[in-house]
Amino acid sequence: MDYFLGLDCSTQSFTGILIDFQQKKTIFSHSINFDVNLPQYGTQHGVYTSDDGKVVHSNPLMWVEALELLFTIFLQEDLPLNDIKLITGSGQQHGTVYLNKSFESTLKNLNKEKTLVSQIKGAFSRETSPVWMDFSTTKECEEIRNQLGGLKSTIQITGSNTFERFSGPQIRKFYKDNYDYYAQTSVIHLVSSFLSSILLGKNSPIEHSDGAGMNLMNIRTKEWDNRALNSTAPELKKKLPPLTSPLSIIGKIAPFFVDRYGFSSETLLIPWSGDNPSSLIGVGLTGKGKAAISLGTSDTYFTYLKDLSVDLSGEGHVFGAPTGDYMGLICYKNGSLAREKVKDSFNLNWTDFSNILAKTPPGNYGKIMLPYFSPEIVPLVSKPKVHRFGFDDTDLEGNVRAVIEAQFLSMKIHSEWTQEPPEEIYATGGASTNLAILKIAANIFKTKILQFEATNSAALGAALRSAKSYYNSKNQSFDWTELVEGFLKKEESVIIYPDKKYELLYNDMLTIYQKYEDHILRNGEDPELSRQNFIKKYFKNKRDKQS
Repeated sequence: MDYFLGLDCSTQSFTGILIDFQQKKTIFSHSINFDVNLPQYGTQHGVYTSDDGKVVHSNPLMWVEALELLFTIFLQEDLPLNDIKLITGSGQQHGTVYLNKSFESTLKNLNKEKTLVSQIKGAFSRETSPVWMDFSTTKECEEIRNQLGGLKSTIQITGSNTFERFSGPQIRKFYKDNYDYYAQTSVIHLVSSFLSSILLGKNSPIEHSDGAGMNLMNIRTKEWDNRALNSTAPELKKKLPPLTSPLSIIGKIAPFFVDRYGFSSETLLIPWSGDNPSSLIGVGLTGKGKAAISLGTSDTYFTYLKDLSVDLSGEGHVFGAPTGDYMGLICYKNGSLAREKVKDSFNLNWTDFSNILAKTPPGNYGKIMLPYFSPEIVPLVSKPKVHRFGFDDTDLEGNVRAVIEAQFLSMKIHSEWTQEPPEEIYATGGASTNLAILKIAANIFKTKILQFEATNSAALGAALRSAKSYYNSKNQSFDWTELVEGFLKKEESVIIYPDKKYELLYNDMLTIYQKYEDHILRNGEDPELSRQNFIKKYFKNKRDKQS
């Protein structure tokens, strides 16, 4: 049997998926929820938040303990761990882990009689890790951007503008605020390469796709860019692992895991990737005309790009793809957390939320929300504030529909830079199980949406990357589409088609929504008259119309 294991360390959970490639089926899948299963770390939604939401960190020891707990469950389930050919994983992008000089020697001398956590807890030069939700590096972003010649130059070099959550600005802030600890740091890993190192038993390289989310890698040469490094912190290149290609075999699993859990000593490893590039494979985006929306802690819209194309406005990102090509991506911090804020404020469960959403008409009687419950990434909003037009925070139906329409109106507007209009969109992530939400997305994008049976796309993508690398090493050729098709399980019953009768309504609403963004964020003209005309046009015969 050809078994492959894919792992994923996301914001709120740690997931493992074991697949049988020959049978084209998932053997086992399980997730460890950080808040529920590891309450001793005291996280909320997997993180620690301070400074009015600007500082968001997590505990790297918690991720390691989750890995150990997951492997213990594998043992209890009597899974064929000894038959796994290759393992890789994905980690939440941009997060950084800071380690001292004892880290690698500790990994090389692990004792199978002791837990991983107990053995590596002294190897950190920084106790917690800033993650993608951290928004505290605005000044550092500006400093790096200026050193690199401004917005467009930065984007041309690294594929993205400097963003608060990106690794480079986070490293610079650590260097500036905690120089002594920075000096004691021997290696700076991403979440992905840190966990890859744990399995490898020594420092793992950083994979190109995830390296692209750091503002440190040259997006064209796929090498560390000296200009970016020098703009970030001194002696930084010495502290970063080397870069490597997505499918390169980096070694075999460390003896600790062979002795403690029963993995084969011949199990191969390839570098972990970021969760977004891994999800690109996990939802089958291996050719033009396909895009995906991942509705999780954050909401992301991402699409396969055969050729390099950058967003010079500074909102979107270009990362490498595991296929060796590129992916375009926009990310929203106000994803499930914003939806949950509305749900919880009215003491609803998700069934109630969906029922209200389904019975409230498209266009929401002209009620529009800019849902900046927390600082936002796209568009850039550093100070959280929810803006409501035509209603207030006591309007149950208005708030429920407004937050969902706002999320997809913004996503439609801010994804147009990719110049790749999707012919179909694949939906994944926790909220992708909600048909009422996906119906709104289909109407706004005017595109059919395919809902997948499985929602752990990053872990599945990792498992499929494992299979691709293994067969490449055996000179067995599978193209990416052939490789992933058997695992996608697309069902006709979960294809959501857009309703053409709302096409004009959402065209008009897109225009008004963009005007409100311009009004609030860039002091543009007040679009209230446009909103009133919208109400008259579409709701003039509705007894419940709102102003």
